[in-house]
Formats: sequence, C-alpha cells, structure tokens
Amino acid sequence: MSKLKKYSLFLLIVLFSPVSGQQDELSLTDAILKALDNNYGITISRSELNIAEINNNWGNAGRYPVIGFDASSNNSYDLADQTLSNRIAAGMDLNWVLFDGFRVNVTKSFLENTEEITSGRLSVMVENTIQDIILAYYTVLLEQERLEVLKHVLKLSSDRYAYELNKKSIGSSVTYEVLQAESIFLGDKAAVLDQEMRVRNAMRNFNFIITEDPAVAWHFPEEFNADTSHYNLSDLRAKMLNNNQTLKNQYTNLLLRQDETELKRSSFYPSVSTSLGMDNSFNRSKTSGSAVLNFDSYAPYANLRLSYDIYQGGIRKRAMEVARINEEIAQVSIEQMEHALTNELFNLYDYYEVRIALFGVANQSLKTAELNLNISEEKYRTGVINSFNYRDVQLIYLEASLRRLQAIYNLLDSKTRLTRITGGFIGTTPAEITLQ
Repeated sequence: MSKLKKYSLFLLIVLFSPVSGQQDELSLTDAILKALDNNYGITISRSELNIAEINNNWGNAGRYPVIGFDASSNNSYDLADQTLSNRIAAGMDLNWVLFDGFRVNVTKSFLENTEEITSGRLSVMVENTIQDIILAYYTVLLEQERLEVLKHVLKLSSDRYAYELNKKSIGSSVTYEVLQAESIFLGDKAAVLDQEMRVRNAMRNFNFIITEDPAVAWHFPEEFNADTSHYNLSDLRAKMLNNNQTLKNQYTNLLLRQDETELKRSSFYPSVSTSLGMDNSFNRSKTSGSAVLNFDSYAPYANLRLSYDIYQGGIRKRAMEVARINEEIAQVSIEQMEHALTNELFNLYDYYEVRIALFGVANQSLKTAELNLNISEEKYRTGVINSFNYRDVQLIYLEASLRRLQAIYNLLDSKTRLTRITGGFIGTTPAEITLQ
C-alpha cells in the first residue's frame, strides 16, 4: 500500500461510509483520493521527497572510491635540430578516502534524516489537505442545508402571501396585511437567492482544493450529521505525543542538528586516503637524417596519504560550538512544540465537549420551535394571533434550524481537528487510526 493511499483510511475515524452512485456523485473518500492525486502542494512535496530519496545513498556520502581515466597526445617540432616529437600518455587511477573522521557515516545519517523530514513534510501537507477537504466538503453540505431551511421558510411566506391575497379577494383582508405578507415573502425570496450564491461559492472553493474545474457541481451523498462520541483526554494526549506528524518532524530536525554537530567534530580527526593507478606513455621522435626513436614506459603506483590540519585559527572550535547551540535550540523547540500542542489539544477537547452539549441544546430548541410553528400556523389561520406574532414564530424557527446546522458543522470541525492533532489521519490499519 502506497504512503498516500494509507491516508484515506482516516475515514474510519469520522465514521463516514462512502456511497456509490451516479457519475456526478462524489463521496468524501473519493474527494480525498482525488485531492491526494492532484493537489498542487502534495505534487510538489512528492517531487521533493523523490529528490531526497535519490540523494540518500552511500555514493553521495563518500564511501566509494573515485576511479578516473586520462589520456593525452602531445606533439612538438624543434626548429633548431629539426626534431619531431610525439608523446601519447594514458593512465587510470583510483582515489579513495579511507578515513575522514567518520564523516562518511555521519553524512549518510544526515541524508537519511533529510529524507525522513522531507517525508514528514509531505505527511503534514497530506494532513492539511485532508482537513481542508473535510471542512470544505461539509461546508458545502452546511450551505445546502441552510438553503433548504430558507426554502422551507419561503414556502411558509408564500403560503401566507397567497392566503392573504385569497382573503382580500373575498373581502376579509385589507391591503396592509397583503403588503405585509408580500414584503416578508420578497425578503425570504432574496435570502434564498443569496444562499444559492453561497452554495455555489462553497462548491467552487471545494473544487479548487481537489483541483477540479470550478464549474463542476457535485452531488454529495454523505449525511450532514454529527457523531457525539466522547473521548478520554489522557488517551488523546498520549496519541498526540506519539503520532503528531509536526512533532515527529521536530524530532527529526533534532537528529539533523546532531548530525551537523558530528560533521563539525569530524574535522578534528586526520584524513587518510590512498591512490592506486597505472601510467603508460609512448614517445616517438625523429630527427632529420636520423632513424625514428620509440620509447615505451609503464609506471604503476600505490600511494598512501595522511593529512591533518594542526591549526586553523579556531575555526573548527567555533563551528563546533555553533553546532552544539543549534542542537540545543532544536531541543528547546521540541519542548516548546509539545507544550503548544498540549495546550491546543486541551482547547480543542474543551470545545468538542461544549459543542456536544450545544448540539443537544440546538436539537431540543428546534423541536420546540417546530412545535410552536405548527401551533402558531393554525392559530394564525383562525385569527387567534396576528401576522406579526406569526412572523416572530417563523423567525424563531429559522434561527433554531440554522443554529442546529451550525452546531453539527462545529462538531464535525472539532472532531476533524482533534483527529489531525492526534495523528489520526495517518495509519495503516483501522486499529492504529481509530480514536478511542
């Protein structure tokens, strides 16, 4: 299973089941997979990871020898004694650094950690994209649900307007009541038109994240509902410290700083290198009036070189001190990040628990408003309450419905952010990524 495909398993956390359907339907799972394949930021991060993987090898670290071949042809003519000379030389050599203060092993470790932190940055980009997709997906559903509520209120206003027109036609209603009903109807119609624009804008924003044409309109089969499961804060904190990808990247950054310190330390050691090779030359000369002279030579060699910089004006010592300070900074950054993430987790958890309670209040408030609306409609038609009282009840119902929809979205938002901060978007099996 590829690394990017593993991230789609996060859907088990939020318990969203993909739904198959027509071509214009797009489940949340399909939306995430589409974005992971096409998102601009992920594509760039994936290329950067490929570069890091290519660079991470022993050849770049300097473990292997360098083998070279050289050939030349030199020609000259001496005007004094009229001698023509030609020299053809060829040689092959091998240069190998046998010891350089453990620099090879440290450099390989640095390349491995560079690849690891590049992979970690890709993971963070994937997490950010997944979170953006979830929130954008459910923002569209939120705006669509709001539109349905406004359409329902518009239907009530339309019925009331038609009712007043009918009453006026039989002489039981005055022009003022008709104008009042018409004004409310037109206001509700304007609200619906404005909300339709908000739905289109939300859809375009969603299409941008998944790199789709802005004119495409999807049908989302997922239900717009909230899960009110409760979590244990200590468990969430343990998962965050173990799985949070940003924190993992900071740990890897500390390893890079440690590698830099070791590279600076390697300059205090001597360097031992060897060179092996063979030089071959062919010389041919001819002087006017004389025979041609040919000379061949073969010169194999094997050399060993030891070098050590005794004094460099304190450059190495200062570089070592700077590397150690950078290492200490990285360690402090980890502690700061752990503290910041813990504080953020506590806030997110608190928000989540409060939003569960607010969701319950919103549900009860909507039930009361619906009952009140049904009763008030009958009272309005029988003349027990006037049009102003009836409109107030409609507005109460509208506000209660919108509050409930916002409460659902807020719960989805909190759960998504809790999942991300605890590393729940990354895993290979359901057991590893499910929040308990």
